[in-house]
Amino acid sequence: MMTAVIVASGCALWVHSLGPLPLEQTKQISTTVVDRNGRLLRAYAMADGRWRLPVEAKTSVDPSYLTLLLGYEDKHFYRHHGVDPLALGRAAIQLLIRGHIVSGGSTITMQLARLLEPRQNRSLAAKLRQAVRALQIEQKLSKNQILDLYLELAPFGGNLEGIRAASIAYFGKEPKRLTLAESALLVALPQSPETRRLDRHPAIARIARDRVLDRMVRDGRVSAADASQARAVIVPKLRKPMPVLAPHSADQAIAVMKNVPIIQLSLDAGIQRALEGLARDRAAALGANISIGLIAVDNDRGDVIAHVGSPDYFDDRRAGQVDMTRAVRSPGSTLKPFIYGLAFEDGFVHPESLIEDRPIRFGAYAPENFDMTFQGTVPVRKALQLSLNVPAIALLDRVGASRLSSRLKQAGGQLVLPKDEAPGLAMGLGGVGITLRDLVQLYASLARGGSAKPLREIMQVNGGDDRETLRLMDPVAAWQVGNVLMGTPPPENAAHHRIAFKTGTSYGFRDAWSVGFDGRMTIGVWVGRPDGVPVPGLVGRTAAAPILFDAFARTGKLPMALPKPPKGTLFANNAQLPLPLRRFRPLGELVRGGSEQALRIQFPLNGSRIDASSGENQFAALPVKVAGGVLPLTMLVNGVTVGGIDSRRQRLVDPPGPGFVRLTVMDASGAADTVVVRIQ
Repeated sequence: MMTAVIVASGCALWVHSLGPLPLEQTKQISTTVVDRNGRLLRAYAMADGRWRLPVEAKTSVDPSYLTLLLGYEDKHFYRHHGVDPLALGRAAIQLLIRGHIVSGGSTITMQLARLLEPRQNRSLAAKLRQAVRALQIEQKLSKNQILDLYLELAPFGGNLEGIRAASIAYFGKEPKRLTLAESALLVALPQSPETRRLDRHPAIARIARDRVLDRMVRDGRVSAADASQARAVIVPKLRKPMPVLAPHSADQAIAVMKNVPIIQLSLDAGIQRALEGLARDRAAALGANISIGLIAVDNDRGDVIAHVGSPDYFDDRRAGQVDMTRAVRSPGSTLKPFIYGLAFEDGFVHPESLIEDRPIRFGAYAPENFDMTFQGTVPVRKALQLSLNVPAIALLDRVGASRLSSRLKQAGGQLVLPKDEAPGLAMGLGGVGITLRDLVQLYASLARGGSAKPLREIMQVNGGDDRETLRLMDPVAAWQVGNVLMGTPPPENAAHHRIAFKTGTSYGFRDAWSVGFDGRMTIGVWVGRPDGVPVPGLVGRTAAAPILFDAFARTGKLPMALPKPPKGTLFANNAQLPLPLRRFRPLGELVRGGSEQALRIQFPLNGSRIDASSGENQFAALPVKVAGGVLPLTMLVNGVTVGGIDSRRQRLVDPPGPGFVRLTVMDASGAADTVVVRIQ
């Protein structure tokens, strides 16, 4: 009795001396960046150079592989408590009969214990230690957790650890769908990972694979015919590179999300792969030093679904590791739609209004069109679709360059002006800097009805979204811009009226742009040299627009129509428009001679907030006071005529509801003044 107590006490002391389970090291894994659906975009090796990717057996591993693994290594895995007495007894009998170890009798849990505490030699003491650790592991972890941990730590040769790293490196795919030959090979490798390395000893690896197949046939888990076909499959002799999808996004993500093992991005791996291929093909056709930046955004969510920073991350000639979507470049004519949008919002022009495209001078500045010709009198719609410079600058002079700049900044578009310069008319033709990322955010705001949302690429761990919605312009104005851009002539051989888009070419042919949207997504394309050297003939319409249309096609999604026009949108041909809207009059034409005064809304002030609430969802009439102008005067609310103004130049207006309201007054000569107020 005393002897038994002494033995038991000694065993207890020995077990206690082993210390706690060394589970901390299992938390060390390769940082992985995944797409919105959990698909791997890019992984980074651990600090010591090992590849160890997180894995869940039930969701990310082929069931047939698990069947082979448990059938070959641990038939009673789900029934024992860490140690299989039958397997250990069989191993002991084989040792006695043959004089050497034939099989170790180790369970999956015991093998996991060996991985947690590597041993140098196979001995009875080491086996006993594994058994004790296996019992401890079974008490601490569930069967599924044990299997996941084994599949994460099992060695597969070289610096590969875990089933995912091995499957990707040897077969170029995730282990979700494995052939019988692949499954058998992956079962065989961890038993002797270095002597069976595929890139060094493929013949030995093949023999081990076939041994697994033979055992499975004897156990009735695999048919002889299937095993015969699997034996005929050649064992791969070279490792494949780890995936490097969206490298610029991944680099940015790990710089922001430090020490986070799994980072989820908003990207779609399928679309990302397709657009990376498109950029690579088009850059090769355009020239050796040409780079391409490309971003695709989901309109509703404001999520980036594809981000191509360069055609080839590893191409030094194209400065491949420089993310051109974040480079500040001259946008050419791509800011023109926002000039027109503010002009529509202010109510002094309509898409069907007429505007002059003739030589004009603004002080010392005399804008010219790209082709050095003038179109004469054209509809505003055509002026934007043809990207005429003079009408755009005339509208910007009326809207105000500072106002355009502040409105774009308010919506998240950070414009970079030359040092010590204030916003001027030249910004309408590209005399300012902006990134492709910010430009796409602004265009996505047009598609969203004038409501801007900061782009998101890194998903929050809790799945939340705390981004604040920003205002770009009135919904009616935003819709009118999209409707006009939908009619822009597409590049050669492209379908008409599928995408609302705009192109741009910077001064000196340094940057070619094309940004477009449909009812689902917005895509922006930049083409040029990263070093800013001019490329003769590099024009947005011929270099960037074809890539834009091809990008929409390669997403695999059919074009979606733009949203329906908002309430209050004015539909009329030129002859049906109110007289002041039929022709645009530059700012100078508002100045009167003699006793006449320029038309001006005295109250309410532009940009003011007015508390007009008078009860449950009711709003009191808003007084409008006007000075100057030629009678009769016409009042418009959000672009819709509501009647005239009396001889005292006053009127009460019923607000359409809470939010921003655009009030416009026009006189008999065509002069107009507009204010935007917020009703609350």
